Amino acid sequence: MDTVNVELFGKDPKIQKAISVARNVSVTKAPVLIVGETGVGKRTLAKFIHQNSNRADQPFCVVDCAASAQEVENRILGFRDDETGRFHRGVLEEANKGTVVFSNIDGIDEEFQKRLHKIFDELNDYDIDVRIIATTTKNLSKLVGTGRFYRGLYTLVSSNSITLSPLRERLNDLEMLAQYFISESAERPVELEQNAMDKILTHYWTHNVHELKTVIESSINNCENSSISESDLEIGEKKAVSLISDEDNEGIRLMSLKEAEKLLIKKALMHTSENRTQAAKILGVSIRTLRNKINEYRTDGNVYFVNLR
Repeated sequence: MDTVNVELFGKDPKIQKAISVARNVSVTKAPVLIVGETGVGKRTLAKFIHQNSNRADQPFCVVDCAASAQEVENRILGFRDDETGRFHRGVLEEANKGTVVFSNIDGIDEEFQKRLHKIFDELNDYDIDVRIIATTTKNLSKLVGTGRFYRGLYTLVSSNSITLSPLRERLNDLEMLAQYFISESAERPVELEQNAMDKILTHYWTHNVHELKTVIESSINNCENSSISESDLEIGEKKAVSLISDEDNEGIRLMSLKEAEKLLIKKALMHTSENRTQAAKILGVSIRTLRNKINEYRTDGNVYFVNLR
């Protein structure tokens, strides 16, 4: 297994806190829940926890819970091959003394969730000792509230919860990672032109680090000289409107245009850690226009803008 270099996660304070929690919990045997969007590095962090535990030289196994219900059950509990009659061990037995990652645990069939909780509770009775790490892109507590995830299983896997922030909320890390992937992928000296970097900074990275890595590798192949231009990047246009989350969308329909504008500007500032230059680029306005809007909202007494440094 390749050693995980968590420095590649970046220097953002939220990411550094997540790494610190992962490092601290790695020395225990407690279950861990890692939450984050697709491609943000959940499985990589799970591997980091395993490698920093006293189980590092034991098996590290992954169950893809997004597979079909039968495939998931067979992978966890084992199954007998109808053609050969051979019994294939389940992952819990296979990874005894090691770590099992339940990737996309929210994908498990609701009935099997209850059964799995009971299995976890009885592992000691079968002399099986595994570290359980679960990952999800969903808010499991909300799924529990709507009856779509078994509360007992949620309580068990979430005793230690770590959230990984999306890449688009970490602009400094975004630039660092882009440069890193260039250095790793290019067989010749290659630089990013400023217009290319601007496009990277304003793109809504739906698939996070995985998507960025793919785009950089492709751009290196596309560029004909020693620099990557905007036209070499195979990504879509900037999506400032995506700064408004799905939870905000319903409210947008009930807002005046002025209130919607204020919300979007606030989201852009929060997204860029209040870097006004970058926020203006995302919004497609001049820094002067953004500054005037901020002053206008301060005059209106909006708490966020009054306290904006």
